[in-house]
Amino acid sequence: MRPFHIITYGCQMNVHDSEGLSGLLRAEGYPPAESEEEARIVLLNTCAVRARPERKVVAKLGALATRRRGGTLDVLGICGCMAQEHGAALLSEYPQLDFVCGTGNLSAVPGLVRSALEGDRRAVLDMAGDIDRDIPRAHGSRFRAYVDIIYGCTNFCTYCIVPRVRGPERSRPMAEVLDEVRRLADAGWVEVTLLGQNVNAYGKDLGPTAPRFPDLLEAVDAVEGLRRVRFTTSHPRDCDEVLLRAMAGLESVCEHLHLPVQAGDDDILRRMNRGYTYKEYLDIALRAREIMPTLSLTTDVIVGFPGETRPMFEQTLRLFEEVRFDSAFSFIYVPRPGAAAAAMADPTPRSEKVAWLNELAGRQKEISRERNQEMVGQVVEVLVDGLSEGDPGNLAGRTRTNKLVVFPADGSVREGDLVPVRTTKAKLWGFEGVLSSGNA
Repeated sequence: MRPFHIITYGCQMNVHDSEGLSGLLRAEGYPPAESEEEARIVLLNTCAVRARPERKVVAKLGALATRRRGGTLDVLGICGCMAQEHGAALLSEYPQLDFVCGTGNLSAVPGLVRSALEGDRRAVLDMAGDIDRDIPRAHGSRFRAYVDIIYGCTNFCTYCIVPRVRGPERSRPMAEVLDEVRRLADAGWVEVTLLGQNVNAYGKDLGPTAPRFPDLLEAVDAVEGLRRVRFTTSHPRDCDEVLLRAMAGLESVCEHLHLPVQAGDDDILRRMNRGYTYKEYLDIALRAREIMPTLSLTTDVIVGFPGETRPMFEQTLRLFEEVRFDSAFSFIYVPRPGAAAAAMADPTPRSEKVAWLNELAGRQKEISRERNQEMVGQVVEVLVDGLSEGDPGNLAGRTRTNKLVVFPADGSVREGDLVPVRTTKAKLWGFEGVLSSGNA
């Protein structure tokens, strides 16, 4: 059988989808290739949230066209959000492509591969039916796993096309989620991350009496053998006191909240259709820290949204000073065709936006170091990922607050172990540390 390779772009949900694609192909007898170069089947699982991932995909398609012409690549397929957005037009634009598969049709991929080997080029883009759920997954880790709980998005932020490429919010029944989590725990996984475009909207589409996200967290927390529960991503509009208290009170739920703010100015937030104000976001953030003093709070922000002025940007700077995020992902606004904001006037020069971004990123780096410095000397629980990529003589892993810790290797410590580590030095990305005999 022909070996396959999957190249993934984008968020954790795309990573999880790629695990499903890998599981489906393995179940059909296709082996994973040792490298991209050795693969006879290559799939690109794509992102369309920002322009940069799309540019990377286009560049990769160009590189892979050479292999198709040279006869060293038998099947080339494109999946995910970019596939859903551009559809069958990709087959016309890129003759090296064999198939296009949308976000709701993962289970069709083995059949599309078979058809491609027979010379049939096809596009499958149906989001009208039920979402693929019960498919085999080739998890990328033997101790961390992703679990989908809600698909799609109904928020319609004006800069975003996710509702168009992922469809409306659709929650999985709680029993189905719990069954998957129990199977993972029984098989030895110790950490799960609950996934969705907006996880804390879970259950709202199932009716007024359906369980909500805090109810799901409580049920997952009760699964025997599970040590850590994470979730991403949350929308501030659906982040309330009930959720924060559930996080604080449930033993396995980690003290990390990723809560994208996107901007600090009320007018910009309104133009983005975010559904909250500066004060409302600040109240949520400060309340979260009050309830969970050890909480790691992270965010996303867009700089240079259409109509944003320097005083408006300074509101974002002010918010960062008040909240003191542990880290932030910041981007310059880039219009996405089909999103409402693409039609908005945008007079601010890109050079000014770049300067704002650099200013914000520079200040956030200082805050991140300061936040991490406050934890030096503490003993923290670390889930060991394995050898450090930067220094194979050290081990690396994550705290419950999702901070990276690097510490000297010990022959008694293995991947997947939970170990106490004393932090000795703060870094921008986390900590250096040493194994501790004390409890975390």
